[in-house]
Amino acid sequence: MSEKVFIFDTTLRDGEQSPGASMNIHEKFRLAQQLTKLNVDVIEAGFPAASGGDFESVKNIADNIQGPQIAALARCNVKDIDTAWTALKNGKNPRIHVFLATSDIHLRHKLRMSREQVLELAVASVRHAANYTGNVEFSAEDASRSDLAFVCRVFAAVIAAGATTLNFPDTTGYALPDEFGAKIRYLMENVTNIDQAVLSVHCHNDLGLAVANSLAAINNGARQVECTVNGLGERAGNTAMEEVVMILRTRPEQAGLHTDIISEYIYPTSRLVSSITGMTVQPNKAIVGANAFLHESGIHQDGVLKERSTYEIINPHDVGISTDNIVLGKHSGRHAIRDKVKDLGYGELAKEELNRVFSRFKAMADIKKEMFPEDLEAIIMDEVLRVPDSFKLLHLSAMSGSLSLPTAAVRLLVHGEEKEAAALGIGPIDAAFRAIAQLTKTSSKLLYFSVSSITGGTDAQGEVMVRIEDKGKTVVGQGTDPDIVTAAAKAYLTGLNRLEYLKKGSHSTK
Repeated sequence: MSEKVFIFDTTLRDGEQSPGASMNIHEKFRLAQQLTKLNVDVIEAGFPAASGGDFESVKNIADNIQGPQIAALARCNVKDIDTAWTALKNGKNPRIHVFLATSDIHLRHKLRMSREQVLELAVASVRHAANYTGNVEFSAEDASRSDLAFVCRVFAAVIAAGATTLNFPDTTGYALPDEFGAKIRYLMENVTNIDQAVLSVHCHNDLGLAVANSLAAINNGARQVECTVNGLGERAGNTAMEEVVMILRTRPEQAGLHTDIISEYIYPTSRLVSSITGMTVQPNKAIVGANAFLHESGIHQDGVLKERSTYEIINPHDVGISTDNIVLGKHSGRHAIRDKVKDLGYGELAKEELNRVFSRFKAMADIKKEMFPEDLEAIIMDEVLRVPDSFKLLHLSAMSGSLSLPTAAVRLLVHGEEKEAAALGIGPIDAAFRAIAQLTKTSSKLLYFSVSSITGGTDAQGEVMVRIEDKGKTVVGQGTDPDIVTAAAKAYLTGLNRLEYLKKGSHSTK
């Protein structure tokens, strides 16, 4: 029987550190629920000492999510560890994850400590955490650029102090696969009590090698991979969870290892993360990209139609991508929609959520000739994941042409009061944004604008994602509609609603 590789998902912590990818407490909880369906082993819910919002989010997840271990990050100091435990203590199987740099670069320039001081602090911190729980992880920050003999000393000492998981990060994404695998093998052979702990790796993707390095690590003895959905993370991101999982599943004879991930939830989880963070997935991204299972070449199409395995090494259904021919339309009933939502991997929606999704679906089905699963998925993203509406679109009309000035007239519900405005712009979307800005009295700055087609055809839904900034706070807005100007207005309003939500203080400021 193959050995298990534990999946430690840090989308909510390291993934959120990707610029512009911050999430509020409700979005984090929704994603934690989805990660539970995915059956990850550990959810790193956040860094409680970083902010009041992060503390509340970790506590909310630890208190209410059952199944995965819930981890909280802490620096090697008593205050951080105490704060982490306060957030985690009501959880079923909480993990305190402490970290401290071990490379001479960090010791000299950041910590200004000697190796002996680092060793002493690491041991004291793990021992303190172990007083709270028997589930303690220690990470040697910048381990891949550290002296391996010193890392071995630290690892052996923290195991003796109570650490049950040891993490060897490639913090800067500097290592090469053969080199990284050799380092892991060295640790397995030279940490005297390594059999008393699980060796983990946390690889960054600065050189595009995070997944390759993680595979090299587990082939040499590591049994936990720290990763994120879509490879989300600061700089170039982290190890992509979906890639590691499907490599082990697709090539079991090569690795002799397995995970407990329920792979059919991979694609819905990817879409959820993309929608919440506004970080779109590149079309040619492995496993979850829009083109991952598309075949345009006639030769390829012919081969797949005759036998799928000629050009597909993964069945799209195995990662939750629907390729069925069931037609959704205006005659579809509530039960059909509910069942399709489940098929897409989103589980059972609350009654109110289902009602909103169903009403929106029926309205759109009256406009479009045919509805696709992607259309329904976009509606779920828009209706279920939204924050309370301070601003709501009631009506929008826009005019543009080669010889006319682009104009937009907008009617909004602003804090419960109906208001109207009109504006000129460079184009109809710019005009709509200007009218919305007048009514909402915002001075926010548009940092990013992306538009894509969810399905094919001239009646396809357009999906717009925007990133806006106001007074140091950056949020993402998403909107879908067959009319692209309306989709853009919805995305802008979603972002503005999130800014209003942030102003009320119910959020993470990390």
